[in-house]
Amino acid sequence: MVNYISGLVFVLLLILGAAIVIPLATSSPGMAAILGIVWFIGTSILSNAIQLAAQWEKAVVFRLGKFSSLKGPGLFLIVPLVDQVRMVDGRVLAIEIPQQQVITKDNVPVSINGVLFFKVIRAADAIIRVQDYRYAISQYAQTSLRDVIGQMTLDQLLTEREEIGKAIEDNVARDTEEWGLEITGIRIQDINMPEELKKMMSRQASAEREKRATITKAEGDRDAAVNLTLAAKTMAESPGAMQLRTLQTIDGLGPTASNTVVLAVPMDVMQAAARVNELLGSQAVKGEIEAVKHGAILNAPDSESEKQT
Repeated sequence: MVNYISGLVFVLLLILGAAIVIPLATSSPGMAAILGIVWFIGTSILSNAIQLAAQWEKAVVFRLGKFSSLKGPGLFLIVPLVDQVRMVDGRVLAIEIPQQQVITKDNVPVSINGVLFFKVIRAADAIIRVQDYRYAISQYAQTSLRDVIGQMTLDQLLTEREEIGKAIEDNVARDTEEWGLEITGIRIQDINMPEELKKMMSRQASAEREKRATITKAEGDRDAAVNLTLAAKTMAESPGAMQLRTLQTIDGLGPTASNTVVLAVPMDVMQAAARVNELLGSQAVKGEIEAVKHGAILNAPDSESEKQT
């Protein structure tokens, strides 16, 4: 954060010094020059004593090279030329883990990158115990990522990303706790594999999906056959069930001109019609025979009387 308070104080003190030195320069130029130099040096030192820390910052103060105190956030004063200040950001920081070439437990080469999230919880330890805590934790995260990935197979790497991130996080947090840092999370971003291996995995996944589809279709056909068997038994027990089902199917087709309805007459109806025709035909034949017989009886007396005449 820009320390505008120190700059403002410096400008105001310079204006005040100029107001004092300029009138003195007309009467005593040498004295005015010495006073101006002393005033400028004093203004610089005094303005440097005013420090400003943002809400998310902590100021680590070293007095003559030794840790003195923590200051901030807000406005605070230090002893010029004696105290030195190091500002530490207390927000959550994100560091990219560059792409790492790793060989898994089943000897598959992969490239992995990720993101590390952490924050400083003890500013003094982060400055005193490690030279550059950002660089140090980045290198430690890369090493932990290689160690964890090297102990897992490719299938575990592809299906257990959260577990891998948690394992890396535990390793980094355990060893960097004394640095005053808190690991908030590690996320795996990209996993790159050789193209040949990707094609093999794609073919394997396609074959597995086809296998599941075939099994599902076979199970569906089996269930449909069982249901059709039960339906056939139910319709066989009810004489009019097939005719009702036929009418329901025809009604469901809808009154559209594009539909062609083929009405199938059940075999039992056709057999019944054939029997009716046979019965009607046999009765007609019997009637004709009886009529012939009756006519022969009526004509018999007439022939006998003709013979007598």
